[in-house]
Amino acid sequence: MFLIDQIYTIIQMIERIAISAKVNTVYVETILKIIGIAYIVEFASQITKDAGQGSIASKIEMAGKIIILAMAVPILTVLIEMILKMIPS
Repeated sequence: MFLIDQIYTIIQMIERIAISAKVNTVYVETILKIIGIAYIVEFASQITKDAGQGSIASKIEMAGKIIILAMAVPILTVLIEMILKMIPS
């Protein structure tokens, strides 16, 4: 329970920085979701490994990577578009 307050404080700080930098909050929320998914997947993977189910653990990790990639596509698209705008034509 102590950690929840700390995590909330960190999230608020990141949101304030994003607002002051005029970054779209949708991207910040997506990145925070991706971080959360990564932690959950790692936790689930370690539990299954501890239970002796290494093959299931590897499938959990693969599913997590696919979900993260799917969530990151819009951010990567915007990033590539910004880079292309900076390159002189």
